[in-house]
Amino acid sequence: MWLDRFSGHSTPSGSPPPHNRSYSPAPRRPSHLGPGTANRPAFSPRSSSLNVSIKLNSPTTSLNSPRLPNGSGLKQQISSPADSANPLKSLEEIIGRPLRENDAEHDTPGDKDDLAKPAQLVENIDFKGLGLYDFLKDGATDPGDELDCQKDTVQTAEEYEKDKDKFEDLHQSILACDDVLKSVEISLTNFQKDLGAVSAEIETLQSRSTALNTKLENRRVVEKLLGPAVEEISIAPTTVKRISEGPIDQTWVKALGDLDKRLKVIESKAKGPDKVLAVSDVEPLLEDLTNKAIEQIRDFFVSQIKALRSPSLNAQIIQQRAFLAYKDLYAFLVRHHAQLAEEIGQAYINTMRWYYFSHFTQYKQALEKIPLFVVDKHDALSSDPSTQRTAKNAQSTHDALSLGRRIDIIKRPSSSALPSYLAEESRTPVYIETPFQAFNTALIDNASFEYSFLAAFFPNVSFHALSQYFNSIFTSTFAIGHGLTKDLIDPTYDCLGILLCVRLNQHLAFELQRRKCPVADSYVNGTNMLLWPRFQLAMDMHVESVKRSTAALSGGARATLSLTSAGTNIKGSTAPHVLTQRFGQFLQSILALSGNEAPTSGTREAVTSDIEPVARSLERLRTEVEAFLTKSSKSLAQGRRERFLGNNYSLLLTIIGDTGGSLAKQMRDWFEGLKETVGGE
Repeated sequence: MWLDRFSGHSTPSGSPPPHNRSYSPAPRRPSHLGPGTANRPAFSPRSSSLNVSIKLNSPTTSLNSPRLPNGSGLKQQISSPADSANPLKSLEEIIGRPLRENDAEHDTPGDKDDLAKPAQLVENIDFKGLGLYDFLKDGATDPGDELDCQKDTVQTAEEYEKDKDKFEDLHQSILACDDVLKSVEISLTNFQKDLGAVSAEIETLQSRSTALNTKLENRRVVEKLLGPAVEEISIAPTTVKRISEGPIDQTWVKALGDLDKRLKVIESKAKGPDKVLAVSDVEPLLEDLTNKAIEQIRDFFVSQIKALRSPSLNAQIIQQRAFLAYKDLYAFLVRHHAQLAEEIGQAYINTMRWYYFSHFTQYKQALEKIPLFVVDKHDALSSDPSTQRTAKNAQSTHDALSLGRRIDIIKRPSSSALPSYLAEESRTPVYIETPFQAFNTALIDNASFEYSFLAAFFPNVSFHALSQYFNSIFTSTFAIGHGLTKDLIDPTYDCLGILLCVRLNQHLAFELQRRKCPVADSYVNGTNMLLWPRFQLAMDMHVESVKRSTAALSGGARATLSLTSAGTNIKGSTAPHVLTQRFGQFLQSILALSGNEAPTSGTREAVTSDIEPVARSLERLRTEVEAFLTKSSKSLAQGRRERFLGNNYSLLLTIIGDTGGSLAKQMRDWFEGLKETVGGE
C-alpha cells in the first residue's frame, strides 16, 4: 500500500529506489529522509511532497525538484521566461552576500583542486538557518565533522536492500492491523446496530411500561369499585382446603363461619333486585363445599355421641369440650340441613336418656345397700321403750322421736353426692334422709347441667321444645328417683325423717330456681306428693297410739309410767308423765323443722305453705295428749290434779321454749293458756 506511494512519488521516505532504475553518476539530490533533516514542513497523510511550494529566498528550502520523466523536453522547460528574475540576484540570495568583481581573480589552481568532487555526496544538508556563504564559512572550520555527518546520512543501495525485509514485515504488520481494524470496524458497526436495536427495545419497553401503568391505574379504579362486591361472594382457597381436608378444630370453625357468611351474602343477592351474574357461577361451588362441610359435621357429632356410651368417659367433659365448644357446627347444620340436624339431635337425646338411666340405676342400687334404721309402729309415741328395744333385737339403739344431730343434713348440705363405691362399702346404719339427699342432689346437679347444655347447644329453640327435649331425657331417670323415694318412705313411720326429706326437697327446689332450671319442677312436685301423704300417715300412727293409751285408762288409774318411777305406778304422784316427755321431744323436733329459721326457708311465705299440714297434724296430736293428761289426772285429788296438769304443761313449755318460728310461738301460747287455766305456777 505504502510501497506504491514510494515508487510513484518522491516523498520524504527512507525506502530505496526501485531496482530497475539505472544508476546515474550525477550527484543525487538531497533527500528528506536523512537524519539531519530539520524544520520539515508538516503534511497530511493523503498529501504528496510535490505539493510543497519552493521558496527560493529561504535558506532552508530543499534543493530537490520534481523528478521529470524520461524523454521529456528539458531544453524547452529551462528556457527562461521574459519576466524571469536576474540570476545574479538569485545567486546572491542563495550565497548570502553580494558578489564582488575580484572574486574570480583570487582563484588559484590550488583552489580548483579544493573544489574537487567529494567521495560521497550528501543529499540532504542541514544549513542550520545559515546562508550558503555563512554555512561554508562555518563548515570550513571543522571539515571532519561535516564529513562524518555526511557519512552517517548517506544510505547506499545495499543498506536499502538490507532494510527491505524490515519494511515488508512492517507492511505485513500494517496489513494485519488493517484487518484487525476492519474487524473492529465491523464489531463497532454491529455494536452500533445492536445498540440501535437495544435503544428501540428500550423505547418499546418504555411504551409498554407506560401502557401497563395506565392499565394498572385503570385496574385499581375498577378494583376499588368491584373489590368489595367480589370479596363478598368469593372465598379463599385456604378456607376451601381447610373445610374439605382439614380436621375439625377452632380454625376449622372459623373457616366454616367464613363460608356461612358468604352463603348469606349470596342468598341475599340472589333474592335482591340487583342480580349479580357472578353469583350463578359461584353458587355450585359453594353448594359443593357446603355439602362437604355438612358431611364433616355429621361424622364429628356421630363420633362424639358414640363416645358418650363409653363407660370410662365423663359425659359432662364431652359435652363441654366437644359439643359446646363446637355448637356453631350444629347451628350451621340446622340452617343448611334441618333434617340431618334433627336426626343428630334425636340421637343425642336417646343416648343421654340411656346414659342417665343406666348410671342412676346403678347409683340407686348402690344406695339401697346402705343399712337403714327401722322406725315402725313400735316407735309410736305411747309405746313402751323397753318393748321397742326388744322388738328391734340387736339393732343399734336410736331415738326416733328426737331430732338431735339429724338436722345437720339441712344446716350444712353437701355440695357433692355420695360416691357409689362408698355407698356399697358402708356398713353403718343411717336414716332415710341420707340416701334421699345423696340421690336427689346428684340428680338435680345433672338435670340442671343438662338443661343448661340443651339451652346453649340447641339454638333458636322455644321453651316448649326445650322442655320436650329435657323430659325425653330425664323422664325415666326421674321415675327412678321417685321409685327410690317410695322405697325409702313406704316401710317407715319416721315422721322426722320424712319431714327432713321434705325440707331437702324444698332446698333442691330453691336450688333449681337459682340455677334457672324450671323444667325439673315437676320432679320436685312429684316428690312432695309422695312425702306429704306418708308424713300424714306417720302422724296418724302417733295420734292413734295416744288414743289407744287414753282408752286404756280405767277407773281413774294411771296406766303409764311416770318420769319419777319407771316400771311402777305410784298412786297420787304429780310428776310429769313419761308421755309428756316423749311428746315434748317430738314436738320440739317438728317445730324445729318448721320454724322460719330453717336453713331451707327462703321466704316466710314459703314456710307458711308447709306449716299448714304440719300444724294440723300437731293440733290433732296435741288434742289427744291433752285428753290423755286430763283423764290421767282424774285419779288425783282436787288440788293435786291441777298441780299434775301444771307440771306437765310446764315441762312442755320448757322443752319448746327456745324453739323459733311462728308455729312454735303458737304452741307456747297455747300451753301458757292451759297452764293459767289450771292455776299452775
